[in-house]
Amino acid sequence: MSVIAPDVNAPQRRLPLPEFVAMLAFLFATVAFSIDAMLPALPDIAAELTPDNVNRAQLILTAFMAGMGIGTLFAGPISDAIGRKPAIYLGAAIYIVATVVAIFAHSIEFLLAARFVQGLGASGPRIVGMALIRDLYAGREMARISSFVMMVFILIPALAPSIGAGIIWVSGWHGVFVAFILFALVGSAWLGLRQAETLPPAARRPLRIAPLSAAAREVLSDHQVMLCTLILTLGFGQMFALLSSAQQLFGEAYGKGDNFPAWFALMAILSGIGTLLNATFVMRFGMRRIAKWAYVMQTCVSSVMLVLVLADVLPTGLRFPAFFFWAVSVFFMAGVTFGNLNALALQRMGHIAGMAASIIAALSTIAATLIAAPVGLLYNGTAIPATMATLICSALAWFLMGFLRD
Repeated sequence: MSVIAPDVNAPQRRLPLPEFVAMLAFLFATVAFSIDAMLPALPDIAAELTPDNVNRAQLILTAFMAGMGIGTLFAGPISDAIGRKPAIYLGAAIYIVATVVAIFAHSIEFLLAARFVQGLGASGPRIVGMALIRDLYAGREMARISSFVMMVFILIPALAPSIGAGIIWVSGWHGVFVAFILFALVGSAWLGLRQAETLPPAARRPLRIAPLSAAAREVLSDHQVMLCTLILTLGFGQMFALLSSAQQLFGEAYGKGDNFPAWFALMAILSGIGTLLNATFVMRFGMRRIAKWAYVMQTCVSSVMLVLVLADVLPTGLRFPAFFFWAVSVFFMAGVTFGNLNALALQRMGHIAGMAASIIAALSTIAATLIAAPVGLLYNGTAIPATMATLICSALAWFLMGFLRD
């Protein structure tokens, strides 16, 4: 087993591993919380801002993801130039300002614009956090750390819909955005007080056209990086497609709208088992093998689910349990694959970790949004669009995994 060493120029002062994982998970969870806590608010937002076309409320999620996808193009190179911590602070500041603007939105277009800028800011913690891990860890060890981060990352937003529902009950959907501000402030303060800078001045790369272009060409010309990016796109696409329709599926298709936050929390917690299993076995079996079999599993489960829904053969009492099992499997697949694929992509990119993380995340997020948005708008009162999208994406990812090296 070969493990690529961390960069020698990176300082090796590290927080205790449990705190390091928890801190990064909290920063990463800014993204998930910004999506998941909005889910219970979509019906109220649709009724208030777009009553003639309630499906447009789903664009509140995709607008955020589109902004995050574009923001990732800049977050990594900025962090390579000014350091990891200042780049995260900058992203948090943009996120907070956009959130304040969203609180005062009185039209769906105004809210979508604010959510887009909010996504730009959220890309900072997401991308720079990944580069920060790469500064200190590499190879299977990075995949292991990323899995621990993803496990906590999943558990934190598992409660987001419940928190969002409680806030909406007290103060309406505008109050959810106040919670976003508090979330960003806590994460930034934790980073500032406890984490040392991981990219010393001597290892930084100036924001000039020539070195930026050279770094971008190096990333884009690496077959392994681009293949991992394409597979990540398919994984994010199917997960975002399910998230876009989750509130409607639970509420309208299966009559669980009143208990949606509780069901969503249970789904996220159960799927978190995937990240724990990956952290336990990745050092033994390797990143590529585990990710490949996760996509095999998802292809099989989605095939069965699609047949059952299309044939309409399930008794009424088994329809929701079958759907819930399938939805858990989608998030389980994400927990098993995303950390491994990011670690595989960044193995040889430690010297330009910020740029590499930016390009990987930008391409995968923007392309995944292009998959998820039409699938969400195709919602027809059944799980057919989301299930079919998941089957296609997982089958393609399974095929492409055969060309990756561990």
